[in-house]
Amino acid sequence: MNVIAGRKLTEIKIIQPTVFEDNRGFFMESYNAERFADNGISVYFVQDNHSLSLQKGVVRGLHYQLNPKAQSKLVRVTAGAIYDVVVDIRKGSPTFGQWEGFELSSKNKYQLFVPQGFAHGFCTLTENTEVQYKVDQLYSVELDRGVLWNDPAIGIEWPVDKPILSEKETRSPLLFHAENNFVY
Repeated sequence: MNVIAGRKLTEIKIIQPTVFEDNRGFFMESYNAERFADNGISVYFVQDNHSLSLQKGVVRGLHYQLNPKAQSKLVRVTAGAIYDVVVDIRKGSPTFGQWEGFELSSKNKYQLFVPQGFAHGFCTLTENTEVQYKVDQLYSVELDRGVLWNDPAIGIEWPVDKPILSEKETRSPLLFHAENNFVY
C-alpha cells in the first residue's frame, strides 16, 4: 500500500493498494485498519455507502455533514471511473475554498481518504459507474449540507459542460452562504 498526500490539500490522502493480479483476476485489501493507522489514517468506520450512476456526466456533490456528525470518507470506484473533488471548508484554514481533483477508477483501484471539514463530490466519467465509500459517522438528514457544485468562487474545473444533476445539487448554496461549523 502506498499513501500519497494531496498536492494542495495535504490532509487528503490517495491510497494506492497493493494489487495481486494473475490470469484469474486480482486480489487486494481495500481496507486494513492496522495498515491505514500506520499511514496516519486512524478512523473507525460505521457505515458503507454504494451508488450507481447510469450515465456519464452525473455530478454528485459537493456534500458534507455538520458537527457533531461530521464524516470522514474512504472512497473507491468498483465499476467505471470518476473525477473526484474535495474542497476545504474549514474556516480559518490557509486553503479554505481551495479544491483538488483526482481520477478514481475500477482500473487504477485508487482510493481517496477525505477527512472531516472537507466537502466532497464527483463526476462520472463512464456509464454504469459504481462508487463505494465508508464513513465514520452515520448519515444524519438534519446535519446533511452541501455547496453548489459550480460555485464560481471555488472554480472547480469539472470534466463536463452540461452535467446531470439532482434537485439537491441545483439548490445548494454558494460556499460563503453555506452553513458550516468547521474551524481550522
